[in-house]
Amino acid sequence: MGKLDGKVAIVTGASRGIGQTIAELFAAEGASVVCAARTVNEGDHMLEGSLASTVAGIEAAGGAATAVAANVSAETDCQNLIDEAVRIYGRLDIVVNNAALSYFVPIADFDANRWIRAFGVNVHGPFMLSKMALPHMIKAGGGAIVNISSGAAIGPGRGPYDNTGTGGTMYGATKAALERFTQGLAQEVSDKNIAVTCFSPSQVVATPGTVYHKLVTGPDDPRGEPADYMAQAALLLATEPVEKVNGRVTYDQQILAEYGLLDDAKGRGLISQGSGYSQI
Repeated sequence: MGKLDGKVAIVTGASRGIGQTIAELFAAEGASVVCAARTVNEGDHMLEGSLASTVAGIEAAGGAATAVAANVSAETDCQNLIDEAVRIYGRLDIVVNNAALSYFVPIADFDANRWIRAFGVNVHGPFMLSKMALPHMIKAGGGAIVNISSGAAIGPGRGPYDNTGTGGTMYGATKAALERFTQGLAQEVSDKNIAVTCFSPSQVVATPGTVYHKLVTGPDDPRGEPADYMAQAALLLATEPVEKVNGRVTYDQQILAEYGLLDDAKGRGLISQGSGYSQI
């Protein structure tokens, strides 16, 4: 038996990278997975990966999955995604808010439309999908909302500074907002048997996107970690009893080590404690 037998999960940003890996693991654990992203077919985006490829891989492995094209910054797309999950599979138990936009540009040069678009995907999307999913989770007697954050949520602290940064202010601001949203919603639904959690990678995850942005060179880069750590942490947070994890904001290697699932843990949450919501 799988840990998610009989459950229905939505995973956004499932066309590649972390989202794809989470969708594959959830399906392997028995969930019917609704894979959402904007990239439907290979070639639709400059980076490798697509919903078609993710779903095909899951089905080839004997799992159940459906692709739904969605721009999570659009309310109509979010509602259609929720509706399709329930129409096809009859229920909704888990939402993994993984889709994200990142632009590394200094504020002085930042285009206002890009700023608004990024907040739409990284913050407004998780809000809308969570709000729309709640009635179905309450009807099912419980559920889990897992938000994917970033170590960028921890700011640089007060000056003086020895450099001008890397242009990550926007991305960090959206992830800090997502972490605060997580704990606020966790409190609001604490009597509904719904766990709302959030976690970040302890190290940079080697994905098509992070390789493109030259954050790591590939899967063998010692500065990085495999996407499987993120998938395992998402599975843990989606299946642990609500009273043990609700409102938890953490890092993947930190919580995997805590539960005895990873021996050689390192990175954020282990070697540095950081500050703010990432440590509550």
